[in-house]
Amino acid sequence: MTASEPWTVGVLIVDDDPLVRAGLVMMLGGAPDIRVVAQAGDGAQVLPLVDRYAPDVVLMDIRMPVMDGLAATEVLRARPGAPEVIVLTTFDADDHVLRALRAGAAGFLLKDTPPDEIVTAVRQVAQGYPVLSPAVTRRLIARVADSGHDLRRTRAGDRLALLNGREREVAVALGQGRSNAEIGAVLHLSVPTVKTHVSGILTKLGLNNRVQIALLVHDAGLLDEQE
Repeated sequence: MTASEPWTVGVLIVDDDPLVRAGLVMMLGGAPDIRVVAQAGDGAQVLPLVDRYAPDVVLMDIRMPVMDGLAATEVLRARPGAPEVIVLTTFDADDHVLRALRAGAAGFLLKDTPPDEIVTAVRQVAQGYPVLSPAVTRRLIARVADSGHDLRRTRAGDRLALLNGREREVAVALGQGRSNAEIGAVLHLSVPTVKTHVSGILTKLGLNNRVQIALLVHDAGLLDEQE
């Protein structure tokens, strides 16, 4: 690609249903800035295909044979320079989605999502923004299982102790599902300053995206303190 050519988003589609893969190829094929670089029918094929085709975004089904999408997401996102992952699911309240988000997935899409929204989501994730709306984020966080709650809260609190006062305020605002502009308005900060704080939080805590920050804030019980 030369400097004069527009950047296209490379997408790897991972789903064990050939019809679903074909439908996604058709949906994405009409977008001039998106290119499906490869397809896989199982999570075990993801790493070799990522190494070969270097996609920007992976559309990952959850339920697949041999290696499911959750395990594949965890392995993939643990690697440096990994592509962003959007989890595909038939259930918008599936607890498995939480595991994928904790592993570093940038969000999720229902398989019956309208084609134009899928295209928009791929573009958004490729630019580094999660595809979860604040309302969806709050609903998913609210479904975190109670098992191991106390231990999880202690561990989350210890990690968040690495943040300074302002970073902690920004983290809590992220947990509340606020956008950068909303955080800036509440904390009297410019949007670029908010972005700097978010980047600093991700680096300090070793996280991939703002969804993981929101989950950590919830685990630490900081949202309870705001009620």
